[in-house]
Order: sequence, then C-alpha cells, then structure tokens
Amino acid sequence: MASAYDVVVCGAGIAGVAAAWALAERGARVLLVDERPPLSLTSDKSTECYRNLWPGPGDAMVRLMNRSIDLLEQLADESDNVFGLNRRGYLYATADPAGPALLRAAAEKSCVLGAGELRVHGGDQRRKAEVGRELALGQVVVPVVGRRSSVVGYVPAPAHGYRGQPDGADLLLDRALIRRHFPYLSERVTAVLHARRCGWLSAQQLGTYLLERARAVGACLALARVEEVDVTNGSVAGVRLRGAEDVRAGCFVNAAGPLLREVGRMLGLELPVYSERHRKLAFEDRLGVVPRDAPMLIWADPVELSWSDEERALLAEAPETHHLLGRLPAGAHTRPEGHGASQWLLALWAYDAEPVDEVFPLPADEQFAEVALRGVAEMIPGLRAYVERPPRPVLDGGYYTKTRENRPLVGPLEVRGAYILGALSGYGVMAACGAADLLAAHVTGGPLPSYAAALSPARYRDPAYQALLEDWGETGQL
Repeated sequence: MASAYDVVVCGAGIAGVAAAWALAERGARVLLVDERPPLSLTSDKSTECYRNLWPGPGDAMVRLMNRSIDLLEQLADESDNVFGLNRRGYLYATADPAGPALLRAAAEKSCVLGAGELRVHGGDQRRKAEVGRELALGQVVVPVVGRRSSVVGYVPAPAHGYRGQPDGADLLLDRALIRRHFPYLSERVTAVLHARRCGWLSAQQLGTYLLERARAVGACLALARVEEVDVTNGSVAGVRLRGAEDVRAGCFVNAAGPLLREVGRMLGLELPVYSERHRKLAFEDRLGVVPRDAPMLIWADPVELSWSDEERALLAEAPETHHLLGRLPAGAHTRPEGHGASQWLLALWAYDAEPVDEVFPLPADEQFAEVALRGVAEMIPGLRAYVERPPRPVLDGGYYTKTRENRPLVGPLEVRGAYILGALSGYGVMAACGAADLLAAHVTGGPLPSYAAALSPARYRDPAYQALLEDWGETGQL
C-alpha cells in the first residue's frame, strides 16, 4: 500500500530543505526526497553570503530578500546563532573615473526600493539623492517612499553579530577615509559602496538546522530518486520512487536546483531556466593580506589582466583561453573564510558565465585559480604575491540555475497541485527562507505578499511582463 503525504518536495538542497521546513511548520505532512544526502549537490558549494541590495525594475527582489533576512535573523535568535550569521556587509570598490557615479546611482535606486538609507561620505554633498518615487513594473506602477541620502560619520561593520547595525548603504567618496578603513585596497580606488544589510553564514549549519526543525514537526526524508510524477486527470496524484513504494500526495514541489528542467519534464513542462557553471577558489592567505574582519570585497570594474608576452602567446594558442586576453567583466570578489586562527580566503569571479549542460561532478578548469587570483589582485594588490608563488588551491563549484532576468520561480505550475521553488541562481542561501515562506503561502492558501506575482511562473504569460523582459537591464548577479 502506498504511503500518503500532503506534499512531496523533490530536492534536498537549501531550497528544498527550506520548503520542507516552511510547509511542515504550517502543519503539512511533508516528504522530502533526494537520491543524494541533503545539501550535498550545489548548496555546499555556495559563497554563503546574503544581501538586500538589488536592482529593479520594481521592488520584488528587495522585498523578498528583506523577508528572507528577517527570517534568518529570527532563526539565528532562536538557535543562539548556530549558523554564524554576521553583518559585515558587501564592499563594492571602483577605480574607474565613472565608477563613483555608477555606484551612487545603483545605491540610490536600491535604497528607494526598500534596501534602507543611503549615507554619503565626502564628495559633492550639495547633490541630493532624492530619486523618482514611482517605479514601473510592466504596466503596474508600484509606489515607493523615496529617501534622501544623509551624511553621518561612517561606522565600519563589526566582525561578529547582526543586531544593532545600520541598513542601507554607505558611499565613501573621500580617498583618505577609504585608506583609513580599507588600507589593503588599491590606491587607485576612488569610491567604495558599503552595503550594510549583508554578510554571510554557514549554509551547511543553516540547512541542517532547518531540516532538524522540519523533522521535529513531522517532515520525513527519503533518500531515493523520483522516477515519475503521477499526474491523473491533470492533477498531481503522487510520485514513484526508485526502489521504494509509491507515494500518494496531491501536491508536488520541484525544488531540484540544477535539475529543475529534468524534474519539470516529469510534469510535461519545459521550464524557462538554464544553468551556468560557477567556480570557487579557497586558499590560505599566509601573508595576512586581507584582514580577518574584512567584509565581502567586490571589484566593480571590468578588468584586462596583465600577462607576460610568453603567457599571452600561450593563451592565444587555444580557443578556450583566448578570451582571457581581452576585457573581462566586473565582479571578482573575495572574503575571509573560517574562524579563529584561520587564514583562508574565498575568491570567485564569473568571467566566463554562459549557458551549459549540467554535468556532475563539475568539469575541471585549469586556469580558474590563477585567473581568479589575478582578478581580485586588481582590487587588493597585496594578493599579487600569490600569483608569483601560488598557494595550494582548493577548488569546487556548482551551477547557477536561473531565469533570463535572474529572478526565481516560486509558485504554482500549470499542472494542478504542482509547484516550483527554484531558479535561485547564485542567491539560493540568502533567498531560501523567504522563497520557502512564499511557496508555503501559495500551497496552503495563505495571504500572498506584494511581490508574489513578480516571482510566479505565471508572469511569463503576462504580455506586459514579456515586454519588460525585452529591455530588462541589470540582473543583480555577481
């Protein structure tokens, strides 16, 4: 006889675990299914960071992230911060002459959308940062209360803790002030933007805590492969698991991360997502170049790397490396990793992001460690010592599975009883709790937040949204 549940969640990454937690907390009988151990496919390859600084159009992403961070802080309070949430912030640095204006414009837009207050330090204080109070999302006008930028003394973020810190962002335009607080940055830096409701945590500890919470209120975990979703008369009726008894359930959640498309086809659906490879480098900062209390550090400028004549000749020979000789995109970033006496840094840079087929394990890339090091060394010159004498690298990575505009898919699918929580791209850890909260509202018939429609799969059937996609602009991806 088949076992029965209210909901089957397919995928035990951070999204699926969060979904099981949110649904079980609302009283649903949940079965979480994955053929791999929880949090082991992509979620353990994360940078483990979070932020509420996001571009438009509209305020959907800022509101989602604010809700998710609210939940993270509540969970940290309840667990004595078992997953090590901090509030060090994201620090975007630029040496481009146009960079200060670009950072300011981006911060103003995000702050108006709900990220908080913009505080400007140095530069032209006569300029007011009041921007438009109405932002259009398709043909729907979303009123947003604008805020003026204020000038107060800059206060760096603490290394630990998350309470009692400012939100919004601090824009530092005074080079002396930048050097005082961030002397390890390039002397070429002309401005830094310190986004404040940002930081990082342990994704493994967060996921483990959520899974424990879910199981404590009745959720079950099955280490099995979903072979088939039973759709009868247009509605979900259950699932078939390899090597296990069938499961009856009227609700099925596709939370399969980089396998979203494969699982979607079990429902007869082609989902509007694709995947990119994203790699991560870990290495020991044995020279102590980056202080252990540093925030997340992001180079906001495109880069042309400096190569010797011999290196250029070698790179030019192979089609797969020729692109490294040209202008590479902005976004090289690094942060301290570990506790106590740890000297480890993480470095990431999506300089070659393009749609690919998902292959496990991730194919090797012999150039990534050196290229990532060179990229972050543009921002932090002291790291150039490691280009000449490389530390032993530790490499891993995963897939960013995403929609074209880099917004998630959260809500009902076209098959009755089928839902999705996916396309969380590179922000799965930070968005999981908020997205799971939204999914649970959809499944249980609870009140939906204002941003629900902007994240629902049904948005692609809206002509106004389709028109908006043609001129989308920034996607918020690092």
